[in-house]
Amino acid sequence: MNFLRSKVFGKRAILFYVILHITHCSYSQKNDSTKNIRHFSGAVSVTNNGISIVPSFSLEKPAVIFNLSAGKNRFSFEPDIRFSLSGKPWSMLFWGRYKLGTTDKFNMNVGTHLGLNFKTSLLPINGDTVNTTVTRRYLAGELFPRVSVAKNISVGIYYLYSHGLDAGTINNTHFITLNTNFSHIKIPGEFYIAFNPQFYYLKLDAQDGFYFTSSFTLAKKNFPLFISSTINKKINSDITGSKNFLWNVSLGYSFNKKYVQQ
Repeated sequence: MNFLRSKVFGKRAILFYVILHITHCSYSQKNDSTKNIRHFSGAVSVTNNGISIVPSFSLEKPAVIFNLSAGKNRFSFEPDIRFSLSGKPWSMLFWGRYKLGTTDKFNMNVGTHLGLNFKTSLLPINGDTVNTTVTRRYLAGELFPRVSVAKNISVGIYYLYSHGLDAGTINNTHFITLNTNFSHIKIPGEFYIAFNPQFYYLKLDAQDGFYFTSSFTLAKKNFPLFISSTINKKINSDITGSKNFLWNVSLGYSFNKKYVQQ
């Protein structure tokens, strides 16, 4: 029992240290941004249903999502932090991304992250059963080549591999998508839309499946608020807990700041 308590406490200590470290870095960048970063951007959105980075799974309740990006030249640090609207943490992904190759027609991005997933479980502590938030850790890497085929249209392949570090996690996750991205399509009134239909294959250890997903965004030029929606449809899958159909609607606020290095 003491071992169980120590394990939960140890995970919380790791999470606390990571949050303090990220907070310190953010504070340092704020006070010396022109010397350390060339851009700082992000978006905060509220949704009726938090859908995961792998869209066959969701929180199944309202959520708030923070996507941030700070970078210089080809490298960027991009935290993806998600909470339920009740304030309980859902997941935290601390991405490091690098633009491996960039031309007018072709882009190749690579990335890696430490992922923290939070789950509330009933655990026996001192003879009582207590609701405890347990942190599960993942290490992941991604590869994302894409080609521009026309103005505001690109096609690509996205591959994500994830490995669970703790007992009870998925050892090996393979997530592969074939995607098309339609970005900044102008419509009347200085509005524009973006959407990216994707077919993907997902393998979680011995289980696998095929799915279709797409996101849609409506925004206005020089206006920070936007509306977005994501749908996900199972085509053929034996993955436990995978829903036949998922959808959400989100309201978001975006910002983008650029700095000149001194």
